[in-house]
Amino acid sequence: MKQHGRNSFFVVGEGVIEFDRDGVAHTRHPAAVEELRRFRFSRMGPEGPPLDEGTRVALATAMTAAGGQPESTDPPVPAGFTYLGQFVDHDLTMDRTETRLGEDVTLDELVQGRSPALDLDSVYGRGPDDPIDRVCYAADRVKLKVGTTSPVGPPADELVSRPVEGFDLPRFGQGGLTEEDRRRPLIPDPRNDENLAVAQTHLAFIRFHNRVVDELALRGLTGRRLFEAARGQVVRHYQWVLRHDLLPRIVDPAIVDDVFTRGRRFFEAPRRGRRPVGPHPTMPLEFAVAAYRLGHSMIRSQYEWNRVFNTGTGIPATLRLLFVFSGTSGNFDPGSSLADLDNPHHESVDALPTNWIADFRRLYDFTEADRPDLAPPAGGGNATMRIDSLLVNPLDQLPAGTFGGRGTVFEEIQRNLAFRNLTRATMVRLASGQQMAECLGVEPLTAEQVLVGNGGASLDALTDGQKDAVATATPLWFYVLREAEFTGGLLGPVGGRIVAEVFHRAMEGSRTSIVREPSWRPTLGPDRRTFRMTDLLLFAFDGKADLLNPLGD
Repeated sequence: MKQHGRNSFFVVGEGVIEFDRDGVAHTRHPAAVEELRRFRFSRMGPEGPPLDEGTRVALATAMTAAGGQPESTDPPVPAGFTYLGQFVDHDLTMDRTETRLGEDVTLDELVQGRSPALDLDSVYGRGPDDPIDRVCYAADRVKLKVGTTSPVGPPADELVSRPVEGFDLPRFGQGGLTEEDRRRPLIPDPRNDENLAVAQTHLAFIRFHNRVVDELALRGLTGRRLFEAARGQVVRHYQWVLRHDLLPRIVDPAIVDDVFTRGRRFFEAPRRGRRPVGPHPTMPLEFAVAAYRLGHSMIRSQYEWNRVFNTGTGIPATLRLLFVFSGTSGNFDPGSSLADLDNPHHESVDALPTNWIADFRRLYDFTEADRPDLAPPAGGGNATMRIDSLLVNPLDQLPAGTFGGRGTVFEEIQRNLAFRNLTRATMVRLASGQQMAECLGVEPLTAEQVLVGNGGASLDALTDGQKDAVATATPLWFYVLREAEFTGGLLGPVGGRIVAEVFHRAMEGSRTSIVREPSWRPTLGPDRRTFRMTDLLLFAFDGKADLLNPLGD
């Protein structure tokens, strides 16, 4: 199973950085064949200084302190974008060829499969003819499989006491060797079943693909031609959503517009007198280990999920329950302890219970798409938390399945997401925030801004020595979040530039690309200029309230 955290990084020009049991990094130079088969990381900046473990623990504890996390405002960002962002992360870092090292894979497929591209390979894998990924496809090898939910009893509520087809991910089911195997999703990247919100996002993309197939079949397309045409349509519309709907909500729009109209200036940018930029992008460590981990600060501690699970009923969908009701991190048993979640043999149902189907009206704002009839009940919507240096404190108690730790022994501090992020950055010798500000030619945050912030984490509990270490060489992830506190809850000159340029390069490097086809315009939205995540959901669910919200009000 794909683990959320990597045990090694192949950095182009450096070699393979590997970690021993104590987390100490060692670098070796791989053979040519191994180098081809490695996911390709790079650096935008220099190597940075390490942060000692005591300071990492203190800083992580400050970042996950209880209380004080404000919601996004001006305007609020609908909470679904948190998990669209996570879905995108898995798309960027999906290794399509990792299970095929001994088989016949062309050089182009191999390098493309090891390169970050915004091409939905986390949904499509290597296609319906691939001997492994074909289990994700329906019998026609054109549509993608969907799953059926588990009924909830006793049948006091007829809407939840029945199985419902098409509202869960497809799963392995009966015949699995363990309970965990039976709950395993039949999707190319099981990380997209790490929590219920990202799982339902993945399901929406499955339904979007299948609906596009139905539309194109009306034109007479069949078989492989139909599949490829549908995939091309889906990927282009997805990239449009990221460029025009997701990025401007998390990055200063002026930075996004500059990158997508004038091109990249820092990451794999074309320059006079240098070799042309190749077709296959790399993944900067500064993006993967720091800047794009912004989404961790957007996570809520609880959600207005649907008619059954909300504050009005007294049973909101806590973040922990979103982990429970997933196949990769959870077990579909609401009474589970952390130990139960860590146990791959814990008995429960094999599919998502019907009463946990998402109400997408509560995760996105459909009034933006002129659908006031799809507004949630009063007080029933969810905004993301503001992008800043505070994380909701349930993130200091991650289930082991979120980081591939089921069945292993680890220290409790490893459950703290902030500690894991800070430690990973130290292990790969990531550049500090100040170093990256210099590389990008922007004014760095002052020591006071780093230490005091603007409504984010309080560092008062750190020792003077720890404060000095953080202020002098600020961990890039913390720096990016601190920077956002001074730019209205949006990624700023350092974090925003890194994220926007990597998105641009990842679209450019995709086999299907709106960056390389600048004249392309969406055809599935309200007009030729507009296609948002709400438009994608409206198309995927036929614009029907009873499909976007099967459980009713």
